[in-house]
This record gives sequence, structure tokens and C-alpha cells, in this order.
Amino acid sequence: MSTERAPSADPAHDNGPAGPGEPAGPSPRTGGRTSAAGSALEKSLRILEAVAAPGGPHRLTDVMTAAAVPKSSTFRILAALVDQGFVRSDGEGRYGVGPRLRGLSAAVGGGEPASVQQILDDLRQATGQTVHLALHSGETITYIHKLESGQPFRTASRIGMRVPLHTTAIGKAVLAHLPPRERRELLDATGLPARTPRTLTTAKAVAAELEAVRERGFAVDDEENEPTIRCIGAAVLGADGRPVGGVSVTTVTFLVSREEIEAYAPALRTAARALTPLL
Repeated sequence: MSTERAPSADPAHDNGPAGPGEPAGPSPRTGGRTSAAGSALEKSLRILEAVAAPGGPHRLTDVMTAAAVPKSSTFRILAALVDQGFVRSDGEGRYGVGPRLRGLSAAVGGGEPASVQQILDDLRQATGQTVHLALHSGETITYIHKLESGQPFRTASRIGMRVPLHTTAIGKAVLAHLPPRERRELLDATGLPARTPRTLTTAKAVAAELEAVRERGFAVDDEENEPTIRCIGAAVLGADGRPVGGVSVTTVTFLVSREEIEAYAPALRTAARALTPLL
């Protein structure tokens, strides 16, 4: 992922101090803000609005035109937004809404269809366990929804949290459905760091695990991301067949065995299929 930071405003478009013979006063766009930081923030917000416009993902030139921001600044700001998960890139020069922006939308009140909530609640009722919905963004997934179980325990996950692909059930389900070359590039970029002693940290071990995921239709995180936490996850696919994220059932190892949690797989796969047309 890119590590560029959002640049300061372009001189040609700054609303700085008036020069000789120039009228002083607020710009209609900035409402009186004349600092470079204010101008850079305004550009970033206009770019987010352009990316979120209907019909996305949008090409760089379309975002630049809609936001009225120079091309070089648009590219650098988009790179920073992609790195932070607010925007996603399809790898072919188009940009769409990222998981962190979707998570904000859901948190602010009804950003997701009620039917998504109903599907997740049905899964929680069927299993009695905690349910997560996450979207894929680069080398991570981002939780955008969490429904707690009625059990007397709470997991550390939270909406907006970004977690690795290779250590999580949803992440492994996503990886299993990616094209081989893209999958290798993502895994190479992460370096497969260990989160617990049970994390798979070699390309050979991950490859074998992903083959098993494809065969059974769901992935398992058996204390690989967090001690005492066990999950199963299934990918949610987009209209083009690519994984956009996934759904999972989460429990604790001292209450539910691996065999017991895998028995929830039919309900999990049903939920993933129902979520596919909605995401």
C-alpha cells in the first residue's frame, strides 16, 4: 500500500494572502479559511465526495474534474486515502468507497440496508454467537458491523478495526477467492507476521490452508489472530465474482470446540450468499 501523505495545497489554488493589487477577502469555497491546512482539508473532502458519487468506481480524471483539484494533488490525496482505508483502488486507475468510509456511514445511522442487519441478526440467532461483517481493503479487512452474542464475554474486535488477512477467518476466505498473482503479492507485502503462536507464517502453510478453504467453502481462525478466540468465515462476493469482504461467526475456545463451530458453516454460507447482492 502507498505510504504517501496528503500534500499541502497547490499554490495555484491556495487562498493565501492577497498580493499587490489583489482584493483581500474570503474565497467562496473556503468561507474565509486562508491557511494551507484548511485548503488541503477542503480538497480532501471534495475528493471524498467525488469518489462517493453514484456510478463508481471512478477514474482519476473524473475525480479530479468533479473535485476541482489539480491532477497531481488528486493523485497524492487519493493515495493517502487508500492507505488509510477511506478509499479503495481497483488497481486499474479507478477509485471507490473504502471500508472505513462505509463503516462511518453505518455508524452514523443507517448507512447500510436494513436487510443487511436482518441477515446478520438471523445468523446470530441461528448460532448464538458473535457475528462480524468486514470489507476487504488492501492487505487488511475492516470490520463494519459487529453483533454481540448473548454469552458472558466480549471480544476485542470493534467497528473500524483493521486486521490482517492471513490471521483471520474472513481474511483467509477473501484470500482464497483472489486471483493467484494478486494473492501472492498481498501475502509477500505483509511478510506473514505472527499474531499468536498459532498464526500461519509461511507461504507454504498459508497456501495449503487456502486450498482447504476453497474445498470446504469457509475458513477457520483457530486462535491465529487472538488467543482463546475461534472463528469461521465465508467470503461475500461482488457482482464480478471478486471478494468484497466476508462474514464470520466468532466464539471462545473454552466454550465451543472446533467441531462445534464448524457445524455453523451451513448457516454462515447462507448468510454470505444472502449478503452478496447487497454489498
